[in-house]
Amino acid sequence: MRTDWGLVEYAERGAGEPVLVSHGIFHGCDGGLLATREEITGLRVIVPSRFGYLGSAMPADASAAEQADAFVALLDLLEITRADVVGISAGTGAALQTALRHPGRVGHLVVSSGNWPGSPTAQAPPQWAKAFYSDPAMWAMRTFVPPMMGRLMGVPVGFPRDENDARRMEEMLESIFPLEPRREGAVFDAFVSNPQVGEYPLEDITVPTLVIHAADDPLASPEAAAAAAGRIPAATLVSLPSGGHLGLGQTGRVREEISGFLET
Repeated sequence: MRTDWGLVEYAERGAGEPVLVSHGIFHGCDGGLLATREEITGLRVIVPSRFGYLGSAMPADASAAEQADAFVALLDLLEITRADVVGISAGTGAALQTALRHPGRVGHLVVSSGNWPGSPTAQAPPQWAKAFYSDPAMWAMRTFVPPMMGRLMGVPVGFPRDENDARRMEEMLESIFPLEPRREGAVFDAFVSNPQVGEYPLEDITVPTLVIHAADDPLASPEAAAAAAGRIPAATLVSLPSGGHLGLGQTGRVREEISGFLET
């Protein structure tokens, strides 16, 4: 779709009430569908590639607030008046801004493994880290230092625990490649959008909100998630006992929590 922010690529699956997904870092519309394949079922799932990912444009001086406006422009073009919004990891900022800027367009807000104020993910990396945002660097890490790649994806020590965990990890690792069409968006997330979350007035969010976070997430802080849930007036916190950033082994629990919440 063509919008005031340039082209917005999106993918969707299913039918029923609409759910717009704000995907995580290194993903895109494809990875967003994969990440929610088992957690959001029986609904119309719409996943735009955020700014700089795959076929979506990167506007000059982009921000998560502008991304939220682009989300709503896409909903307008799809003739959707109101949708639930799910933000995953680095997609948190755009999801929060959608609820802040367009509360009448958002039925429910869900944030899973979120990037919250005070989390390490809300701090911009050193500039030299950009050298690793490339296919050769990521492939080398994946091939020769698999444990480091696992840490980058937020996999806790002791995982995978079974074949299902291993399958999920492999799918998520594969889903970030090729990285080059996602690089501009990933750099924007890490150096601009993620750090901006510290400035958001979470107390002004009026949309019913569900915060889901694993207690052993080594990437995004569970303490920051709990603190953020305490600041949002209409928020419910679900603390998963394990599973890390990818929620390994928690698919059924997450599906039940999201399904029950969206039905309220």
